[in-house]
Amino acid sequence: MRSYTFASSALLSISGVAGSVLMNNGLAATPQMGWDNWNAYGCDVSADLLLDSAQAMADLGLRDVGYHYVILDDCWSDGRYENGSLRPNFEKFPNGMAAIADYIHSLGMGYGMYSSAGKYTCAQYAGSLGHETTDANTFASWGVDYLKYDNCYNEGQSGNPNISYARYEKMSTALNNTGRPILYSMCNWGQDRPWDWAFTIANSWRATGDITDFFDRPDVRCPCEDKEGLNCEFPGFHCSVMNIINKMVWTIQRSQPGGWNDLDALEVGNGGMSDEEYKLHMTMWASMKSPLLIGTNVQTLDAKSYSILTNPAILALSQDPAGAAIIRRWSYQVPQKDIFGVGEVQMFSGSLSNGDYAVVLLNAATDEMHMNATAGDIFVDEGGKISAAAKSAWDVYDLWANRMPDSVANQILQSNGTAGFSAAQNYYYNATAQSYADGIAANDTLLMGTKVGTLEALGTLKAMVPAHGVMAYRLRPSNATAVSKRDEL
Repeated sequence: MRSYTFASSALLSISGVAGSVLMNNGLAATPQMGWDNWNAYGCDVSADLLLDSAQAMADLGLRDVGYHYVILDDCWSDGRYENGSLRPNFEKFPNGMAAIADYIHSLGMGYGMYSSAGKYTCAQYAGSLGHETTDANTFASWGVDYLKYDNCYNEGQSGNPNISYARYEKMSTALNNTGRPILYSMCNWGQDRPWDWAFTIANSWRATGDITDFFDRPDVRCPCEDKEGLNCEFPGFHCSVMNIINKMVWTIQRSQPGGWNDLDALEVGNGGMSDEEYKLHMTMWASMKSPLLIGTNVQTLDAKSYSILTNPAILALSQDPAGAAIIRRWSYQVPQKDIFGVGEVQMFSGSLSNGDYAVVLLNAATDEMHMNATAGDIFVDEGGKISAAAKSAWDVYDLWANRMPDSVANQILQSNGTAGFSAAQNYYYNATAQSYADGIAANDTLLMGTKVGTLEALGTLKAMVPAHGVMAYRLRPSNATAVSKRDEL
């Protein structure tokens, strides 16, 4: 076993109206970022896994682009002590949980843990239903900064928003009463429409069934599709990326600073999708303002996955202080369908801080497609083609054109970051040196992307979009301050 040196260590009314009182713990002003072990490891957890992964995140610069939380998912406990408090599995975690937290804190990151609002967790370990105050105090005493709170074995306490709200509100109150800021990540899979009420008690809420590492594969274990997801009685699991996107377009406007629709952890790096599909996955999670939780083995990360996870221009969409998710403006079925009969194209747009706009052209068809977005469609929320925005000229910046080359990513990965960053100045953004908000305000080219043209007044943005891929753009008024290049990381 590797050795480590450790440092010492009010009920709100339910409302579906955006702008209501949010979870008041001062956390998640932008969607949280971090790493969760579940997608890659499941129940195969240990102290070494947590500590080695945290160290890798620091060494490889993932921490410094914003991936702050290291989250231990299910399967860590060994029942309860006689006094009712949770007992860690000391075979897996011989020094206990506070030691894990201390080491992660020493790296400048936050420590996350898992429980369930049920008698048992999903893997049938001790759950927190009926033990909310005791368990919240235990988590706080261990130095926990983040709680993922699942929905398994809830003893029938679901079926309408009031019942689910009451069950999850108990842990919210208990966490707040500890006096320790703990980000509260609800995971009730979209049951009972959490986007209508969870923002009063939680910092994020899972809004669909569990993700799987497929782009667009129907699966009976994820039975609801498209608008059915609004009232899905069994959200399930094995939900593909496109299944989740097509369900979330109906509720995404519920996200706002302090409370976010959670589309589940990222699958980038796990091998089930192509590079273009992973780019689409990352782009949509970032621009729809989902939390960004890496779900792969960060100790064996490959170059392409690293460059996707650290793309500054995409992360700047996620961490934009306005907190506004992009909105789907149109969607069309096309003849170029896959073996499951699925094929469509979609266009999204939305406002960003500093007067910028985001545009995403999504091609879920099997062939590359010529796609376009008119100014009237892009700026429909401003009044469409009669709006001042549509009648203005906009500079267009491609958010993937300056993607880190594999050769540069490999220098970072192979040197454990110690020597590789000198070659990455034109591709890597250190958000601990300057925040994404400040970088955008300073017109940093790494965050803006690469200028590829101008959308003229009442014009049309045109692009060739790869199969199962996206083209993503930032638009800025043509008369805005010119972008500038920083001289240092």
